[in-house]
Amino acid sequence: MTSKNSKVVELEQVVIRFAGDSGDGMQLTGALFSDSTAFAGNDFATFPDYPAEIRAPQGTVAGVSGFQIHFGHKSIYTSGDLADVLIAMNPASLKANMKWIKDGAIIILDADAFIEKGFERAGYASDPTLDGSLENYRLIKAPISTLTREAVKQLSLDNKTVMKTKNMFALGIVMYMFNRELELVNKYYEKKFKSNPLVVEANIYVLAAGYNYAETLELISDTYKVEPAALEKGLYRNVTGNIATAWGFIAAAEKAGLQLFLGSYPITPATEILQELTIHKELGVKAFQAEDEIAGIVSAIGASFAGSLAITTTSGPGLSLKSEAIGLAVMMELPLVIVNVQRGGPSTGLPTKSEQSDLMQALYGRNGEAPVIVLAAKSPADCFYAAYDAAKLSLEHMTPVILLTDGSLAQGSEVFRLPHVADLATITPPLAKANDAAYKPYRRDPEKLNRFWAVPGTEGLRHRIGGLEKEDGSGNVSHDPMNHQKMTLLREAKVEKVADYIPELQVFGTDDADLLVVSWGGTHGVMLTVVEKMIEQGKSIALAHFRNIMPLPKNTEAVLGRYKQRIVCEINNGQFIKYLKINFPQFKYTQYNKIQGLPFMVAELEQKFNELLNA
Repeated sequence: MTSKNSKVVELEQVVIRFAGDSGDGMQLTGALFSDSTAFAGNDFATFPDYPAEIRAPQGTVAGVSGFQIHFGHKSIYTSGDLADVLIAMNPASLKANMKWIKDGAIIILDADAFIEKGFERAGYASDPTLDGSLENYRLIKAPISTLTREAVKQLSLDNKTVMKTKNMFALGIVMYMFNRELELVNKYYEKKFKSNPLVVEANIYVLAAGYNYAETLELISDTYKVEPAALEKGLYRNVTGNIATAWGFIAAAEKAGLQLFLGSYPITPATEILQELTIHKELGVKAFQAEDEIAGIVSAIGASFAGSLAITTTSGPGLSLKSEAIGLAVMMELPLVIVNVQRGGPSTGLPTKSEQSDLMQALYGRNGEAPVIVLAAKSPADCFYAAYDAAKLSLEHMTPVILLTDGSLAQGSEVFRLPHVADLATITPPLAKANDAAYKPYRRDPEKLNRFWAVPGTEGLRHRIGGLEKEDGSGNVSHDPMNHQKMTLLREAKVEKVADYIPELQVFGTDDADLLVVSWGGTHGVMLTVVEKMIEQGKSIALAHFRNIMPLPKNTEAVLGRYKQRIVCEINNGQFIKYLKINFPQFKYTQYNKIQGLPFMVAELEQKFNELLNA
């Protein structure tokens, strides 16, 4: 409940950014506020932004961890450009985030952290709250650390444990500001720490203390309300892309009537898929944490040979290590899904930052002619459907699929309407029948060109398999040059035939617009937001977003040919535009790229598109 003296201001949408030291629990704080946002019925999208250094010096800019949430009562497709509210737990988090907040934004500080030592570690020459640099903002200096200690002084807790709860004080302030109930957060702690009632009690006390402090604080004269979004009826969850990916594979295995096997090695930012699948043994999931990337994929290939829906997960550096084994799966023509959660590269690069820089590797990064199907998820929730579709295509066409997501999708979250498995598309693996006299390991379906899947132990279907070139039909090892050319072309044609089984490219906007924006993968939300906004302003613009990349949708050439100008936008140095130029060299393209480990912002895209339209 809000204070009797406060006024409730209704807002269309809000962007909040939580920031603090890596140990301040900002990711948890943001996640809990996201849960309350989902419970309130708002649509939202989040962007966790955390450092790659495991133990950056405390209080330094290098160690700042952030979490941004954009929520509203209309459809939300991005995590927002600049924040309306910033919670900064120390001087370093303030300094690191000043460029990410709007003029006039509310800044909530832990006043206890704004001391000489903190200024020095953050690189400030003096107290930024006193030098006039924050005069254009609504500054709230709350003694968060002091009041946290006061809230739990009756409990027998050491200072280190007490300070771990101060993020709940900050959360309590924000929960009051946006008229949220505390019960949901309290239930989280009761469940999470049920074996340690003292920790539960401490967090509940501190959360309430932050809420009550905000209620009595004269600086917070107004509170804010964002009406619920008009969402379809159904059961909704706040879900990250990695969790949605794991669930998509579970649903696909259920629909296909197969066991699910994951062979994987932990790597940022893909590890949560392995963690999530590990806890679902009751659904027949077998999750194997291998000793390295190569062991992860070859164990999955073995599981595929044995008749499972087999997957392996990784990021860019791991995909490099898996490349030879992907070629093995191509040669053996076995179903296998390889999930690549892209991050900044090359080499170790930017492990906690997002990029779209592995597209060329997914398309061509193998020795020999080794074509695979390539898909790219477009949002955290779409990771569920992209994983499901990747499994369906791999199983039904008997070939590996690379599913590209990225760090911003994997770690970001949004509202996800849980589907009914019965409503999902059927998955029919081409299983060979026992004692089929006509069976040959490489005899193909005349339509899809896939071979049939003879699971070991199926009576009468013993066969040989391996990485050497196969003789057409029999599958025997063959070094015949004409056979090699024939099999190479068949494997390529099999992947190209997938174009008959995927949706055609859809365009948002009119067919005669002056400018076509072209994007792929995880940039969909921001592109849609910008194009939708500009169309409402009367601008002649449209959007073609690609989810299926290898093969491309059958109508791609027709769509590209309808427009006067085409701009291809990517979080890399121009990989998809090169791919389009290879396939459709007759068209001219403009490219717009960002390679900063950060997502596109609505404002920068709008400016670029307007430049082209005005020219």
